[in-house]
Amino acid sequence: MSLLLWVSGICGDIMLTQSPSSVAVSEGEKVSINCKASQNLFGSNSKKNRLAWYQQKAGQSPKLLIYWGSTRHTGVPDRFVGTGSETDFTLTISSVQAEDMGDYYCLQDHTSPPTVLQPPTKTSSENLTSCSHYTQTWTCTLPSSA
Repeated sequence: MSLLLWVSGICGDIMLTQSPSSVAVSEGEKVSINCKASQNLFGSNSKKNRLAWYQQKAGQSPKLLIYWGSTRHTGVPDRFVGTGSETDFTLTISSVQAEDMGDYYCLQDHTSPPTVLQPPTKTSSENLTSCSHYTQTWTCTLPSSA
């Protein structure tokens, strides 16, 4: 069984570049998604990396997976691991499950508001067609640093 995860970038005052742009994996395999920021995301006041990872499944709102670069949100399975600091971050799914298929975003909240570059439109999980992009501002709430 093959799964396709689409990885999208985010732009704003701080540019985030994700790679790879898409990845096809089999259930049970490990997959890593990288996110590189154009500026340091370590907050001098909060003493936290201001980087979050979101998952979005078709027809659903984005779901927070990881905040502060490496802290799993409540209820997120431990197969999702965030690592990295300052400008280089990675989301690793240690054993991909069928329910993990979807779009994954890294999002910075070091500057506000974050602006999201939406993923390309795809017709199926195995056939990517021509892409259309548009920007949309999301309001995202992360736990306070207090």
